[in-house]
Amino acid sequence: MTFRGLSLRDLEYVVAVADHGHFGRAAEACRVSQPSLSSGVRKVEDAIGVRVFERTSRRVMPTRVGEEVVLRARTVLAAAARMMDAGVEATAPLAGPFALGAIATVGPYLFPHTLAPLREAYPELLLTIEEGLTEHLLTRLREGALDAVVLSPPIDDHGLELIPLYREPFRLAVEANSPLASAASVRVADLDPAGAVLLEEGHCLRDQALSLCGGSGQRPRHTAMSLETLKAMVAAGIGYSLVPAGAVHGETDLGGLVRYRALPDEKIGRTVALAYRRSRDRVDDVRRMAGILHEHRPPGTFAIAGL
Repeated sequence: MTFRGLSLRDLEYVVAVADHGHFGRAAEACRVSQPSLSSGVRKVEDAIGVRVFERTSRRVMPTRVGEEVVLRARTVLAAAARMMDAGVEATAPLAGPFALGAIATVGPYLFPHTLAPLREAYPELLLTIEEGLTEHLLTRLREGALDAVVLSPPIDDHGLELIPLYREPFRLAVEANSPLASAASVRVADLDPAGAVLLEEGHCLRDQALSLCGGSGQRPRHTAMSLETLKAMVAAGIGYSLVPAGAVHGETDLGGLVRYRALPDEKIGRTVALAYRRSRDRVDDVRRMAGILHEHRPPGTFAIAGL
């Protein structure tokens, strides 16, 4: 299939360069030679009359107009993939490709419980998984690159629907020798916000924790890139943190260096939900996916009735 001399393969080359920021790595991912990939990108630029990529000695990045070209290329490729999969999808539930995204503070703790039941229930499912921050995953969802995203509301749900999966209380993670580890009870309102260890900007869990710990206006001094690093920082005595119950395995962690305390109010926590496009035609498949994720949720979480 061609349009103005362009093929879907040419669009795949453009998207690959945008994803990898490098022509050589993009060519390797597409399993073609770099000259072939470069030729395809030039065909796209010549056909639409704009430069898609800015090339420097260190990296390749989309131009301002190129960002829109890449976005539209993704949409075209996603639509083409759905067209080719239509026959398979029509014959069996949750059959064929399904691209599932998950935020980094949920995916590693949810998928170990759900992948085996999912594959057993839907053997014809061709599942791909993508991890990232909420806004990035929502962009990928809206442009059609993902079919659904596991995340924690609230979000800008324009054009999206949410299926609540489960409620996840927070646990207080403290260093084992901290006075907080042996206190009779602990309230979030009594904690010093300056002593909190939180995730980097962009994680919704950071914002949720700040809303609980930031009453004084002070900001935490220490941040981590992942929940596992955050736990290690608590073990090192750098501070305390709030950890979702699904990421907690028992009362202690890291060889006993971290102790988890339940909070008096179990309402202190977050909701985990599955987001999908409101315009999606096969909503039943998303609901089947939600059913598996809901039924095989992490220990320590609570089902949300009415799924």
